[in-house]
Amino acid sequence: MTTTSDIRGVLIQVAGGRLLLPNATIAEVLSFADPEAIDNTPDWLLGRIRWRGWQLPLIAFARMSGIAEEQGGLGSKVIVLKAFGGNSKMPYFAVLTQGFPRLVTIARDSLLVDEVTDLPPGVSARVRLNEDDAFVPDLSAVEALIGEAMAQAA
Repeated sequence: MTTTSDIRGVLIQVAGGRLLLPNATIAEVLSFADPEAIDNTPDWLLGRIRWRGWQLPLIAFARMSGIAEEQGGLGSKVIVLKAFGGNSKMPYFAVLTQGFPRLVTIARDSLLVDEVTDLPPGVSARVRLNEDDAFVPDLSAVEALIGEAMAQAA
């Protein structure tokens, strides 16, 4: 039974772990295709993809945060996320994933936050949702890292 305090979320599989995000952040799920390379960027910025007239930066979150090495390939998906940093030049960005996101209901009593202080870059928390361990991305920090990388490349 869902209550009014429950929220809808998604668990996204990346190399070395899962990401937990609010469902509202996802704009679309795409099949992986090799991105257009961008010179002079960190290895976690895989390149740009075309989506609905936009050129979106595609990141490997696991590589960015140092969780695991991650590369796109057969069976990989790309999740387009809404950027909330207010950058009108980059209202979306894309994240490499290892399959489709799984819709979950997040009830207050089903989410346990790990009190770890040494979190990887781009991660705001480690959590356990029912039986699933996950990282909660710090989307503002991720957007800032992407913006810095894109500025260096320009």
